Amino acid sequence: MSTRNRVFIGILLIYVLGVAFLLYRIVADLDTRYRESAEESLVETSHLLASLIERDVRGGVIHADALGPAFQALYARHFDTYIYALHKTHVELRAYVTDHDGRVLFDSLGRAQGADYSAWRDVKRALAGEYGARSTRDIPEDPRTAVMYVAAPIYFENRIIGAVTVGKPVRTFGQFVEAARNNIITIGIGSLIAVLVLAVIVSVWLVRPFAFAAEYMRYVRRQRTFNLRRLWRRALDMIADAYHEMRDALAGRHYASEYVQTLTHEIKSPLSAIRGAGELLQEKMPEAERQRFIANITRESQRIQELVDRLLELSALESRRRLERIETVDMRRLVEEALQAAQPAASRRRIALVLAPGDAAEIEGEAFLLSRAIVNLLDNAVDFSPDGGTVDVALHASADSVELTVRDRGPGIPDYAQDKVFEKFYSLARPHSGKKSTGLGLAFVLEVAELHHGSASLANAPDGGAIARLQLPRD
Repeated sequence: MSTRNRVFIGILLIYVLGVAFLLYRIVADLDTRYRESAEESLVETSHLLASLIERDVRGGVIHADALGPAFQALYARHFDTYIYALHKTHVELRAYVTDHDGRVLFDSLGRAQGADYSAWRDVKRALAGEYGARSTRDIPEDPRTAVMYVAAPIYFENRIIGAVTVGKPVRTFGQFVEAARNNIITIGIGSLIAVLVLAVIVSVWLVRPFAFAAEYMRYVRRQRTFNLRRLWRRALDMIADAYHEMRDALAGRHYASEYVQTLTHEIKSPLSAIRGAGELLQEKMPEAERQRFIANITRESQRIQELVDRLLELSALESRRRLERIETVDMRRLVEEALQAAQPAASRRRIALVLAPGDAAEIEGEAFLLSRAIVNLLDNAVDFSPDGGTVDVALHASADSVELTVRDRGPGIPDYAQDKVFEKFYSLARPHSGKKSTGLGLAFVLEVAELHHGSASLANAPDGGAIARLQLPRD
């Protein structure tokens, strides 16, 4: 096996292990997170019952008689509720009340009336004024019968005279854990297979560091006239490309490990928001609040989708070492088309897009990539422009290069961000919304500029705002 293939397989193996470890950590953490959520609800319920019981305390004696009919009616209540894939038809909450000696005064299930529960952790700690909780199996041999219990003290004249404990079978939320675990594993494995297949396909025609000689001969045969300077420059470019591809294979320039870690960090916040909204939707709430949480899930899902799309686009661009479809590109026409694409977003905030007059400016390059880079610069300028502001766009052509400038009238770039604006995933909050972007737009612009042997920059304008420059050689 060649060194290149071994390195390639090693990179894929690192990626597979990284994704597998990430999935393992997420899946292993699911049960704990759901238990925390359920325990938090039991804490509130236990204190609610304790407050209700304290209202009927007379002379320091607990009267829990009213709880019997209430729980009988609760257990007799049947309903049809669909919480995603879970079909719930009855209440499984249970409770019992103990006096200051830990003796059971009331048990909603009618099993432990008069029993001594003073040794149970929940009762013992609650009677001592501490947080009391435990998890116990109804059937010791069957872990599926585990029940979570949380206790709260009952007060009379600032002293503890008893405790009330509420419990909930673990199986009630275990179904959510199992469904979430299966979905994560399925999506993770599917994504892993898709990336591996894509990597193999791309490697067949992309990673070829020593094949430049045959390609160079084909290039020479395509030339209509003999131009020694052009042929020499093309040879140097292809040698440099071959070296870079070989270096990429050895150094791992595809950033498999870096992308997995960064993507995990970036999607953690929207995933937490989605999970929180999903858990709240399981509870009864007004329709207006339900729609708000559904809209939150949709918005965060779109945020994750945009991040993944942008990351895949940038990753594919970084792996390229040369332009694929070189043609004569009219930059003014590309700018005009990009301005039309940016007009709807600008109009919503009454931002004027102004293109300075000038002649056509043609360069040799790849039109699609240049168009995407111009759109990203315009989107960035619109985002940082104040409502009712102006974005000025101009093309300056010389004998050797064409320079595109995009100027906004926003707050400019803070000093601490001057050298970070082109870094992947780095983004500043938009003045009008306070939100950040994916942080990949300017990184894409820089990659396109370097692929065309040009440059990109973003700096503060002398009289306010920021000015972006995209400079590209004409040949």
